[in-house]
Amino acid sequence: MNNAIIWMIIGMGLVTYLPRMLPLVLFGRVELSPFWQGVLKNVPYAALGALVIPDIFFIQDDILFGIIGFAAAVIAAWLGANVIIVVLASVAVLSCYSMLI
Repeated sequence: MNNAIIWMIIGMGLVTYLPRMLPLVLFGRVELSPFWQGVLKNVPYAALGALVIPDIFFIQDDILFGIIGFAAAVIAAWLGANVIIVVLASVAVLSCYSMLI
């Protein structure tokens, strides 16, 4: 393998790792207020919603497919599941729905 490629992989690894490690090292002992803990806890759900909700309105074949998937995700999130479980619940419900059609 070319040395340039190896150094590029190492550089990309550092660029990816540093923004994740530095806040932990610099602010690892800082206690956040309950308000900020709640805000940060809900960031993944907000990001998931921002990515998924616009696509529901652009489904060409079966708009009900998007609505059912969205409803399953909302119910799972409302019950307090983490983001991975919300996505998996939506996929499972839509898999069952597509087998019924």
